[in-house]
Amino acid sequence: MATNLDVDIHAIEDLMRLGGFKSKREAVDAAIQEAIAYRRQLKALDFLGTIDFQPGTATPTAP
Repeated sequence: MATNLDVDIHAIEDLMRLGGFKSKREAVDAAIQEAIAYRRQLKALDFLGTIDFQPGTATPTAP
């Protein structure tokens, strides 16, 4: 699917240089994947401290 976006070309060029990307497309694709991973990590933080870990048990306990 072709998409036209008005993006900061200087930011993409910086990303290409810093990340060693050969094309704008490669840089943008990597940035999108990194943003998704970051957002997933933020959501995972919501669960921090909610699991009751009991050493020595074979199965996890449900909340």
